[in-house]
Amino acid sequence: MISSEQILYEDNHLIVLNKRAGQIVQGDKTGDPCMAEELKQYIKERDAKPGNVFCGVVHRLDRPVSGAVVFAKTSKALTRMNELVKSRDFHKVYQAVVRDLPPQPEGHIEDYLVRNEKLNKSFVTQDAQRPDAKKAVLDYRVVGSSEGGLHLLEIDLHTGRHHQIRCQLAHIGCPVKGDLKYGAPRSNPDGSISLHAARIEFEHPVSHKRIAIEAPAPWGAIFEQCKNDPTRNTNTKT
Repeated sequence: MISSEQILYEDNHLIVLNKRAGQIVQGDKTGDPCMAEELKQYIKERDAKPGNVFCGVVHRLDRPVSGAVVFAKTSKALTRMNELVKSRDFHKVYQAVVRDLPPQPEGHIEDYLVRNEKLNKSFVTQDAQRPDAKKAVLDYRVVGSSEGGLHLLEIDLHTGRHHQIRCQLAHIGCPVKGDLKYGAPRSNPDGSISLHAARIEFEHPVSHKRIAIEAPAPWGAIFEQCKNDPTRNTNTKT
Protein backbone atom coordinates (compact mmCIF):
# COMPACT_ATOMS: atom_id res chain seq x y z
CA MET A 1 0.00 0.00 0.00
CA ILE A 2 0.97 3.63 -0.48
CA SER A 3 2.10 5.46 2.65
CA SER A 4 2.51 9.18 3.29
CA GLU A 5 6.21 8.60 4.02
CA GLN A 6 6.71 7.69 0.35
CA ILE A 7 5.63 11.12 -0.92
CA LEU A 8 8.66 13.12 -2.05
CA TYR A 9 6.80 15.96 -3.78
CA GLU A 10 3.19 16.91 -4.40
CA ASP A 11 1.20 19.81 -5.82
CA ASN A 12 -2.09 20.15 -7.72
CA HIS A 13 -0.60 18.61 -10.86
CA LEU A 14 2.03 16.03 -9.86
CA ILE A 15 2.90 13.61 -7.11
CA VAL A 16 6.30 11.91 -6.81
CA LEU A 17 6.70 8.77 -4.72
CA ASN A 18 9.73 6.89 -3.45
CA LYS A 19 8.90 3.44 -4.76
CA ARG A 20 9.84 0.47 -2.63
CA ALA A 21 11.47 -2.52 -4.30
CA GLY A 22 8.76 -5.05 -5.13
CA GLN A 23 6.03 -2.51 -5.82
CA ILE A 24 4.57 -2.47 -9.34
CA VAL A 25 4.11 0.96 -10.90
CA GLN A 26 1.42 -0.08 -13.37
CA GLY A 27 -0.78 -3.17 -13.61
CA ASP A 28 0.71 -6.17 -15.40
CA LYS A 29 -0.09 -9.83 -16.15
CA THR A 30 0.60 -10.87 -12.54
CA GLY A 31 -2.56 -9.11 -11.43
CA ASP A 32 -0.79 -7.90 -8.29
CA PRO A 33 -1.81 -4.52 -6.82
CA CYS A 34 -0.06 -1.62 -8.55
CA MET A 35 0.99 1.81 -7.33
CA ALA A 36 -1.19 3.71 -9.81
CA GLU A 37 -4.40 2.15 -8.50
CA GLU A 38 -3.31 2.25 -4.87
CA LEU A 39 -2.42 5.94 -5.25
CA LYS A 40 -5.89 6.71 -6.59
CA GLN A 41 -7.43 5.09 -3.55
CA TYR A 42 -4.98 6.82 -1.20
CA ILE A 43 -5.79 10.29 -2.59
CA LYS A 44 -9.53 9.55 -2.65
CA GLU A 45 -9.52 8.62 1.03
CA ARG A 46 -7.03 11.27 2.18
CA ASP A 47 -8.78 14.13 0.41
CA ALA A 48 -12.31 12.74 0.81
CA LYS A 49 -12.95 13.00 -2.93
CA PRO A 50 -16.46 11.90 -3.89
CA GLY A 51 -15.73 11.09 -7.56
CA ASN A 52 -13.03 9.33 -9.52
CA VAL A 53 -9.41 10.29 -8.98
CA PHE A 54 -7.11 10.80 -11.98
CA CYS A 55 -3.66 9.24 -11.75
CA GLY A 56 -1.46 9.07 -14.85
CA VAL A 57 1.79 7.08 -15.00
CA VAL A 58 4.59 9.30 -16.36
CA HIS A 59 7.32 6.63 -16.32
CA ARG A 60 7.99 3.24 -14.76
CA LEU A 61 10.65 1.41 -12.79
CA ASP A 62 11.22 -2.34 -12.88
CA ARG A 63 9.56 -4.22 -10.03
CA PRO A 64 12.80 -5.04 -8.13
CA VAL A 65 14.08 -1.44 -8.46
CA SER A 66 13.39 1.33 -5.96
CA GLY A 67 13.33 5.12 -6.24
CA ALA A 68 11.53 8.20 -7.51
CA VAL A 69 8.45 7.71 -9.71
CA VAL A 70 6.32 10.55 -11.08
CA PHE A 71 2.54 10.40 -11.40
CA ALA A 72 0.32 13.08 -12.95
CA LYS A 73 -2.82 14.20 -11.10
CA THR A 74 -4.39 15.81 -14.18
CA SER A 75 -4.62 14.81 -17.84
CA LYS A 76 -3.02 18.14 -18.82
CA ALA A 77 0.01 17.44 -16.66
CA LEU A 78 0.28 13.88 -18.00
CA THR A 79 0.29 15.07 -21.62
CA ARG A 80 3.00 17.64 -20.95
CA MET A 81 5.11 15.25 -18.88
CA ASN A 82 4.90 12.64 -21.64
CA GLU A 83 6.25 15.24 -24.05
CA LEU A 84 9.16 15.97 -21.70
CA VAL A 85 10.03 12.28 -21.46
CA LYS A 86 9.92 11.85 -25.24
CA SER A 87 12.13 14.91 -25.77
CA ARG A 88 14.55 13.55 -23.11
CA ASP A 89 14.17 16.69 -21.03
CA PHE A 90 13.59 14.45 -18.05
CA HIS A 91 16.90 13.82 -16.33
CA LYS A 92 17.37 10.75 -14.13
CA VAL A 93 20.28 9.82 -11.87
CA TYR A 94 20.48 6.33 -10.43
CA GLN A 95 22.55 4.64 -7.76
CA ALA A 96 23.69 1.05 -8.17
CA VAL A 97 25.50 -1.20 -5.70
CA VAL A 98 27.95 -3.67 -7.27
CA ARG A 99 30.49 -6.17 -5.95
CA ASP A 100 32.92 -5.83 -8.87
CA LEU A 101 34.26 -2.43 -9.85
CA PRO A 102 33.98 -1.28 -13.48
CA PRO A 103 37.19 -1.04 -15.56
CA GLN A 104 37.59 2.68 -14.80
CA PRO A 105 36.46 4.86 -11.86
CA GLU A 106 34.22 6.74 -14.26
CA GLY A 107 33.19 6.28 -17.84
CA HIS A 108 30.80 6.85 -20.74
CA ILE A 109 29.07 3.80 -22.19
CA GLU A 110 27.32 3.57 -25.54
CA ASP A 111 25.87 0.26 -26.68
CA TYR A 112 23.14 -1.05 -28.94
CA LEU A 113 20.61 -3.19 -27.12
CA VAL A 114 18.11 -5.74 -28.37
CA ARG A 115 15.22 -6.98 -26.27
CA ASN A 116 14.18 -10.62 -25.99
CA GLU A 117 10.48 -10.55 -25.13
CA LYS A 118 10.29 -14.22 -24.13
CA LEU A 119 13.15 -13.91 -21.65
CA ASN A 120 12.20 -10.36 -20.64
CA LYS A 121 15.86 -9.48 -20.98
CA SER A 122 18.04 -7.14 -23.05
CA PHE A 123 21.35 -7.98 -24.70
CA VAL A 124 24.19 -5.90 -26.13
CA THR A 125 24.62 -6.42 -29.87
CA GLN A 126 27.56 -5.51 -32.08
CA ASP A 127 25.21 -5.14 -35.05
CA ALA A 128 23.99 -1.56 -34.82
CA GLN A 129 22.10 -2.02 -38.10
CA ARG A 130 19.70 -4.58 -36.68
CA PRO A 131 16.18 -3.20 -37.02
CA ASP A 132 15.44 -3.98 -33.38
CA ALA A 133 18.71 -2.53 -32.02
CA LYS A 134 18.35 0.63 -29.94
CA LYS A 135 21.17 2.93 -28.87
CA ALA A 136 21.72 3.06 -25.10
CA VAL A 137 23.85 5.76 -23.47
CA LEU A 138 24.86 6.35 -19.86
CA ASP A 139 27.66 7.83 -17.76
CA TYR A 140 28.82 6.33 -14.49
CA ARG A 141 31.25 7.09 -11.71
CA VAL A 142 32.29 5.26 -8.57
CA VAL A 143 31.32 7.41 -5.60
CA GLY A 144 32.03 5.15 -2.64
CA SER A 145 32.92 1.74 -1.25
CA SER A 146 31.89 -0.05 1.92
CA GLU A 147 33.92 -2.05 4.39
CA GLY A 148 32.04 -5.12 3.17
CA GLY A 149 33.52 -4.92 -0.31
CA LEU A 150 30.55 -3.30 -2.02
CA HIS A 151 30.84 -0.30 -4.34
CA LEU A 152 28.37 2.49 -5.05
CA LEU A 153 28.00 3.82 -8.60
CA GLU A 154 26.19 6.98 -9.63
CA ILE A 155 24.68 6.73 -13.10
CA ASP A 156 23.46 9.50 -15.39
CA LEU A 157 20.93 7.87 -17.70
CA HIS A 158 20.68 9.52 -21.12
CA THR A 159 18.35 7.02 -22.81
CA GLY A 160 15.57 4.90 -21.35
CA ARG A 161 15.95 1.43 -22.83
CA HIS A 162 14.55 -1.79 -21.42
CA HIS A 163 16.74 -2.92 -18.48
CA GLN A 164 19.40 -0.54 -19.77
CA ILE A 165 21.47 0.01 -16.62
CA ARG A 166 21.25 -3.65 -15.61
CA CYS A 167 22.33 -4.83 -19.05
CA GLN A 168 25.11 -2.32 -19.65
CA LEU A 169 26.70 -2.71 -16.21
CA ALA A 170 26.65 -6.49 -16.57
CA HIS A 171 28.28 -6.15 -20.00
CA ILE A 172 31.30 -4.34 -18.48
CA GLY A 173 31.66 -6.96 -15.77
CA CYS A 174 29.86 -5.43 -12.78
CA PRO A 175 26.26 -6.66 -12.53
CA VAL A 176 23.99 -4.96 -10.02
CA LYS A 177 24.00 -6.68 -6.63
CA GLY A 178 21.14 -9.18 -6.40
CA ASP A 179 20.37 -9.13 -10.14
CA LEU A 180 20.42 -12.84 -10.99
CA LYS A 181 18.94 -12.17 -14.43
CA TYR A 182 22.07 -10.25 -15.42
CA GLY A 183 24.75 -12.34 -13.78
CA ALA A 184 24.86 -11.52 -10.07
CA PRO A 185 25.98 -14.62 -8.14
CA ARG A 186 23.41 -14.25 -5.34
CA SER A 187 19.98 -12.73 -4.90
CA ASN A 188 19.10 -10.16 -2.26
CA PRO A 189 17.10 -11.64 0.64
CA ASP A 190 14.03 -9.52 -0.18
CA GLY A 191 14.11 -10.25 -3.91
CA SER A 192 15.15 -6.71 -4.78
CA ILE A 193 18.12 -5.64 -6.86
CA SER A 194 20.40 -2.87 -5.58
CA LEU A 195 19.38 -0.26 -8.15
CA HIS A 196 17.69 2.98 -7.10
CA ALA A 197 16.34 6.02 -8.95
CA ALA A 198 17.96 8.59 -6.66
CA ARG A 199 17.26 11.90 -8.39
CA ILE A 200 14.99 13.27 -11.11
CA GLU A 201 15.02 16.73 -12.64
CA PHE A 202 12.54 18.28 -15.06
CA GLU A 203 10.60 21.40 -15.95
CA HIS A 204 7.26 21.58 -14.17
CA PRO A 205 4.48 21.10 -16.75
CA VAL A 206 2.46 24.10 -15.53
CA SER A 207 4.74 26.52 -13.65
CA HIS A 208 7.69 25.75 -15.96
CA LYS A 209 10.06 26.01 -13.02
CA ARG A 210 12.97 23.57 -12.92
CA ILE A 211 12.38 20.93 -10.26
CA ALA A 212 14.91 18.53 -8.75
CA ILE A 213 13.70 15.75 -6.44
CA GLU A 214 15.87 13.34 -4.48
CA ALA A 215 14.77 9.95 -3.17
CA PRO A 216 16.62 8.49 -0.17
CA ALA A 217 18.17 5.12 -1.02
CA PRO A 218 17.31 1.98 0.98
CA TRP A 219 20.96 1.40 1.90
CA GLY A 220 21.04 4.64 3.88
CA ALA A 221 24.46 5.89 5.00
CA ILE A 222 26.41 2.65 4.50
CA PHE A 223 28.67 4.34 1.92
CA GLU A 224 28.84 7.84 3.42
CA GLN A 225 32.08 7.41 5.37
CA CYS A 226 33.93 6.26 2.27
CA LYS A 227 32.13 8.43 -0.30
CA ASN A 228 34.40 10.33 -2.67
CA ASP A 229 37.50 8.86 -0.99
CA PRO A 230 39.86 8.15 -3.91
CA THR A 231 41.96 5.77 -1.82
CA ARG A 232 39.03 3.35 -1.76
CA ASN A 233 38.08 3.61 -5.43
CA THR A 234 40.65 1.12 -6.65
CA ASN A 235 40.08 -1.30 -9.49
CA THR A 236 40.73 -4.40 -7.43
CA LYS A 237 37.98 -7.02 -7.88
CA THR A 238 36.27 -8.10 -4.70
